[in-house]
Order: sequence, then structure tokens, then C-alpha cells
Amino acid sequence: MIEVAIMIEGQNGLTWPRWQRLAKAVDDLGFAGLYRSDHYTNASPPDKESLELWTSLTWLASHTERIEFGPMVTPLSFRDPAMTARMAAAVDDLSGGRLILGLGAGWQEREHTNYGWDLLDVPGRFARFEEGLEIIIRLLGSDTPSDFAGEYYSIQEGILLPRPQRPGGPPILIGGNGPKRTLPLVTRYASEWNSIYLPVEKFNELNAQLDELLAEGGRQPSEVRRSMMTGCEFGVNNAEVKKKVKARTKGKLSPKELHGRGLMVGTANEIVEQLGELAEAGLQRVMLQWLDLDDVDGLEALAKGVLPQ
Repeated sequence: MIEVAIMIEGQNGLTWPRWQRLAKAVDDLGFAGLYRSDHYTNASPPDKESLELWTSLTWLASHTERIEFGPMVTPLSFRDPAMTARMAAAVDDLSGGRLILGLGAGWQEREHTNYGWDLLDVPGRFARFEEGLEIIIRLLGSDTPSDFAGEYYSIQEGILLPRPQRPGGPPILIGGNGPKRTLPLVTRYASEWNSIYLPVEKFNELNAQLDELLAEGGRQPSEVRRSMMTGCEFGVNNAEVKKKVKARTKGKLSPKELHGRGLMVGTANEIVEQLGELAEAGLQRVMLQWLDLDDVDGLEALAKGVLPQ
């Protein structure tokens, strides 16, 4: 059975009242988890409120009871890996072991330019990302001091104290669809692969490729959870679905065409059917992107219509 979680874009106007309202709703309604992006701002203006990620996760850790949660994803391009490991271990412990540590290389040029971070070219970005992953893995997993000297990061006698309550710390999620860079990094470092906006056929293809890479690396396919972050246009009836799709695509796509691009689109029964296809393909968890941060009523209708099925 596929698990259904919610994902929000924090840079689209997230404030404390919105975050607290959403977190309580997701926890109470029965969703598997709540995830959020880690951005200063959007790729293009206008700028909106963007509640800082790790501060918000610290609050959530002690104000929710059961949901898993985490960043989708926190970029090492502006998050030092040693500090990220420290924060992640502390937040995971505070929550009783519910954090999923989503990590990424960074991609959005505007926020890096605006706030003075060096994004690097793509090869450099991924080289830096892999060094950061190595440091995070060592700090979370080693009970003895570790040394690492790379081109971008280094630690000397680095150790996390107190040690994470979970052996190895929170599980690491790596997101992305790249077969040449992302999937090999998942194979080496991650406990979860998070694909993005994939139709079933493309998910099948990449999922099989990941299985092959894991086997080559001496790991079992079951060692890596398969999840997907994707868009969601849900309506209580067909008229509402069509209205939302028209607004999202400026009238350029039908609901069927939008679903063909990997989004979940439709009424509750239609979304259940779409999720079922992904579950048959091996997807274990979906994070539905909920763009309207004030639409808690819609979130409740989604939960009541989809989760019991």
C-alpha cells in the first residue's frame, strides 16, 4: 500500500501561523508525513514570506505526534554539511526519530546570487555535494572522531556529541531524476530515493535502473525506499478539477494531459486510481505538493476522500 504525505513550497508565503495550522492538520488527518522546500525565495519575483526551514522543523518536531517530516531538500550549496548533520541529529532526537534528512546539491540561481552563495557549475556542484554527503554520513554514523579533507569541505577529529539516538542518525533522502549523477549517489549514500514529477512509465525505467545500481554496489533493493514528490490538483468534483487545472496551466492543458506529465489530477477516486498505478510500479510513498498554504479545508477533503481507500 502506498503512503500519502504532503509537501509544501515554503518560499511561497510560509509564515508561522500557516506552518502551525498545516502541521496540525497533516498530523491530525492521517497523512504519513509533511515535507517542505528549503529556499530563500523563488526563481523569479515577486518575493514572498519564506519561513526558515530548520527553525520550522524544530518547532514541528515537538508539536506533532506521529508524522514523518523533513526538507525536500536542504541544499548543501548554502548549508554547511557539518552544521547540517548537527541540526538534523538534534531535530531527529527531539521528534523521537521522525526526521527524514532530504539533501540536495542546490539548483536555483536567483537565491544563490541574491544571498551571496556560489552555486558552481553542474559538475562542481555535484562534486561538492558528494563531499558533503561523505561528511554527513561520517558524523552521523561514527562513534569515533573522523577526518576528511576534500576540495570543498574538510573536518578534523569531527564527531557529533551527543550521539544520535537512532543508530546512524536520521535516514538520508536524495531527490532527483538524473540517471548519471543522482541515482549513483542514491546507491552509495541514501536510504530513500525521491523521484520528481514522473509518469508511471518513466518511474518504472528509473526504478529498474536504481535496482541494477544497488545490486552492482552490493545493496538490496529493499534497502532504499522509493518515493515521489509530485504536483496535485484535487477537486471534490470534476468542475473543480477543471477549474484548478485551467488556472494552473493557463488553459493550455486538460486534466488528462496534466496527469500525463506526472501530476496527480482529479477527484478522490481518480487520484486513488493514479496512486494505485504508481504503487504497482513499486512506489512506496508519494508527497503531494499542496500549493495553497491556506487551503486546509481542501486538505481535509483530500484526506477524507483518498486516505481510507
